[in-house]
Amino acid sequence: MISIVIITKNEAHAIADCLQSVAWADEIIVVDSGSSDDTIKICKQFGAKISITDNWPGFGEQKNRALALATKSWVLSLDADERVTPELQKEILEVIKGNAKASYRMPRSSSYCGQFIRHSGWSPDYVTRLFRRGHAKFSNDLVHERLISEEATLTLTSPLLHISYINLDEVLDKINRYSTAGAAMSFSSGKTATLGTAIRHGIWAFIRTYFIRLGFLDGKMGFILAVSNAETTYYRYLKLALLKKENGN
Repeated sequence: MISIVIITKNEAHAIADCLQSVAWADEIIVVDSGSSDDTIKICKQFGAKISITDNWPGFGEQKNRALALATKSWVLSLDADERVTPELQKEILEVIKGNAKASYRMPRSSSYCGQFIRHSGWSPDYVTRLFRRGHAKFSNDLVHERLISEEATLTLTSPLLHISYINLDEVLDKINRYSTAGAAMSFSSGKTATLGTAIRHGIWAFIRTYFIRLGFLDGKMGFILAVSNAETTYYRYLKLALLKKENGN
């Protein structure tokens, strides 16, 4: 009745917990983009149907690749660092049993370097992940893709756990990758930037996260998160400015 779709690359540190949390599902689809660790081996142990791609088109298109392989009536899209709680499992099964004509969003509770973040713009964080197959797809964005649904979106109450950014090495890696993808998306849509733009947006990202979104209430990690948000934003606009220069514009 339900397919789980997950995209992966080098997720051996996280994928087992994710798959264990959805072992109750009728089908698990994993689309991998060239893992060099034990990701594939672990997925096979859980009986997942695995497809390996030789190129990376971006998050949106890769998730649509996984979606195209699903065969059940309902689909739940997960990231490898997410976990379905028993309470959320129960709520999902009740929903799909009723076969309502809707997509569903759920609150996501995210951790940052070992601490669950209650403010900083991370909570409440609703993500739309449960939908009827054939009635929704993902946007083709390189990063920060969204689900586009033909049906109304209703809200579940049980949280989806997100074990995000396990350490600062991962934070720095994602700052680099996400800022590069974000700059490429902006450049392809005709946007431009300057060094001044990058500085202003970076400062504003810190102010918004730490003060306006009450990041200071998350303590030390709230400050670190605000700084990393500022860095991601700064580098995204700086890379966009450099793309403009490299292309002679």
